[in-house]
Amino acid sequence: MYLEQAVADLATIDDYLRWGISRFNSNQVYFGHGTDNAYDEAMVLLMHVLKIEPQAIEQFRHCRLTERERVAVVELFARRIRERIPAAYLTHQAWFAGLPFYVDERVLIPRSPLAELIEQGFQPWLQQPPQRILDLCTGSACIAIACAYAFDQAEVDAVDISEDALAVAERNIEEHQLSQRVIPLQSDLFDAIRQERYDLIVSNPPYVDAEDMADLPAEYRHEPELGLAAGNDGLILVERILRQAADQLNEGGILICEVGNSMVALSQKYPQIPFTWLSFERGGDGVFLLTRDELLQAQALLRES
Repeated sequence: MYLEQAVADLATIDDYLRWGISRFNSNQVYFGHGTDNAYDEAMVLLMHVLKIEPQAIEQFRHCRLTERERVAVVELFARRIRERIPAAYLTHQAWFAGLPFYVDERVLIPRSPLAELIEQGFQPWLQQPPQRILDLCTGSACIAIACAYAFDQAEVDAVDISEDALAVAERNIEEHQLSQRVIPLQSDLFDAIRQERYDLIVSNPPYVDAEDMADLPAEYRHEPELGLAAGNDGLILVERILRQAADQLNEGGILICEVGNSMVALSQKYPQIPFTWLSFERGGDGVFLLTRDELLQAQALLRES
């Protein structure tokens, strides 16, 4: 009944924005998939229905919605609350490094702080522009595609074990017209690309430990578990990457890897490895950098573990 009342009583964009914020907050909707508050989440859904670009929304905020638009907004807000589906899956669009990407429940929703590094050209860590880049555990291929924009002469391999994820990656690669430089490949980490060498490896692998997986809010249950879960300590895939990455890097190459909350477990388990933990102006942590030489030095230790 309250939905019909909202359609009847509310008129303007501001009306529906305020109503959506109130409904999200009163129903304890969880944010964390591109937005971190009720205002931004409601705005994303409103702009999707009204087909208004973010930079243009301010000049229309006092405009009235048509009846069809009012119904569509109310139904979308209600679905967000009832089914706990993140906005990006409802709109099938997410933004990463200033670029739009198609997403659905076959891939994680892009939200990595790695976007900031890409936008900065990985400075000051790269000595020269990379010619070959590997995006390991590519998912939607957002990292691979953003890297291709940042380095317009580079070839980028976008690797994932999931056929479903690679189907989404291929769609995004085609939509960004990068099929000549971004290549989707199916592989269990490095298994299918042993002969390849790269100047830069970037990875956002699964790193959620068992305890955190058990406590995930309902919104995260819509994401593929394959892209999140990484064993009891969250390090199963990260340890494999550390053991093998040096063999895939050219001289002077670097590995940049996101491990999120598992950074504590990783640092405690391998205190001898000289991880460089990167900081971000826009927030985020749990991203380390290791050079090829540092990885080679650590290989003996990693093989013993």
